[in-house]
Amino acid sequence: MLDHILSILIFFPALAGVLGFVVHKDSMRAYGIAVSIIEFALSLWLWFAFDNGVSGMQFMEQLPLIPAFGVNYILGVDGISLFIIILAAFFTMIGIASLTDTKDVKNMIVTLLFLQMTMVGVFAALDAMVFYVFWELSLVPMLYIIGAWGGEKRIYASIKFFLYTFAGSLVMLVGVLFMAYFYYQATGQWSFAILDWYRLILPESFQLWLFAAFFLGFAIKVPMFPFHTWLPYAHGQAPTIGSVILAAILLKMGTYAFIRFSLPLFPDASTFFMIPIAVLAIIMIIYTAMVAYAQKDVKQVVAYSSISHMGVIILGTFALNVEGISGSVFLMIGHGVVAGALFLLVGVIYDRRHTKLMSEFGGLASVMPKYATIFGIMMMASVGLPLTINFVGEFLSLLGFYQQSHILTLLAGVAIIVGAIYMLTAYKKMFFGKVTKEENKHLPDVNKRELIALIPLVMITIWLGIYPKVLLGPISNSVESIVQLMHDKAVSHEAKIRIPNLSEGVEIITISQQGGH
Repeated sequence: MLDHILSILIFFPALAGVLGFVVHKDSMRAYGIAVSIIEFALSLWLWFAFDNGVSGMQFMEQLPLIPAFGVNYILGVDGISLFIIILAAFFTMIGIASLTDTKDVKNMIVTLLFLQMTMVGVFAALDAMVFYVFWELSLVPMLYIIGAWGGEKRIYASIKFFLYTFAGSLVMLVGVLFMAYFYYQATGQWSFAILDWYRLILPESFQLWLFAAFFLGFAIKVPMFPFHTWLPYAHGQAPTIGSVILAAILLKMGTYAFIRFSLPLFPDASTFFMIPIAVLAIIMIIYTAMVAYAQKDVKQVVAYSSISHMGVIILGTFALNVEGISGSVFLMIGHGVVAGALFLLVGVIYDRRHTKLMSEFGGLASVMPKYATIFGIMMMASVGLPLTINFVGEFLSLLGFYQQSHILTLLAGVAIIVGAIYMLTAYKKMFFGKVTKEENKHLPDVNKRELIALIPLVMITIWLGIYPKVLLGPISNSVESIVQLMHDKAVSHEAKIRIPNLSEGVEIITISQQGGH
């Protein structure tokens, strides 16, 4: 079964989703929870069987799809993708378990199961066309979730989300096709296998515009400044579960793709664009933090906070060293846990008051002490308090980029302080002082169902903040392989690269300016 565990993880939720159409609506919630628990258990089994000492791909599967054009169904995971797959399974389970009496729960759960298929597919695919198919398919369930279950402006938000991300994906597709063409020019064979492409060395001029093509698709998905404007609308109008999945998993597709594609394929271009991208990341951190401070809607505060923290992930990724990239991958996990928890917490209070305006609250700590405690812990994790999960990722990301630019790192570090200001201000408005609204005086505290969803997130936040090695070990091993590959291709074009399990002893293929080999 381990030989095909990745395929099972991808297609089991989709199959369960199809079967879900014949399940009675009264039993659908229990059915969805059962399916998501099985999927999460399979992802933990994947982790249990994963060899932490191996830096390359594991559990690889390969099946020809269109052999004449080099399109193959290739799957595999390493330390970079493993924990994001587990995170996707975990949050789908938490999301389904925390669903309230939403209209048409049956279709919501079916949609979430199909979305889970696309998410796992993106992080497991090692063929660029298969990756692209899952990448594009992920837009459809999220479009449906926002458009069918969102707020008053849900149609505008869902269409804006789709058009932005789809436009970037089309430009990325052009880059994918050119990469396959360059591989054909060098070897006489078509291939969309990412690990085959790792063997290519392109002239810097080719790298620059190919990097730009991939960058546009990835940057919109993150979303980086100035492509970020679709996200606040999507978060603001999406139902709670939509915001949770979007923040915890879908945004990570962009940052993951930078590490899987841009850095190893275009090392010279990555170095060339390092400072401009770092400047964009710092603008992203500062600008969205200031916008978050000005918000009156607590969900918008969390939404802009999410963009700001994604800027730190970008900064760590383009540190181009083991510390920075490892920190960015760890922060992807941390940001997923913390942002997902904060959106769940916003959903809890919205279910009770049907408003997200901070002016409608105040003094909630005396009325909902459990809720206030959990919110306080996750808020502190969001601002990077030591011994919480985000601190580890932010520290390593900034440490990595400090080796590239002291001044830019100082700017980023100071900017993160703004995050503490707006989060503490929001917490003060909602939880401290006297209860001034009559509607808030008898609000029920978090119930058992909500605690079942929130307590594991609190435990993970503290556990990985105290003992991050359990994740950082496998992550760093795989990141070292990526960094070494970049070094060999960018610094020593005559070197051979070690790509475990696929191309031992195979020389790097150098593409000339004319496209020959």
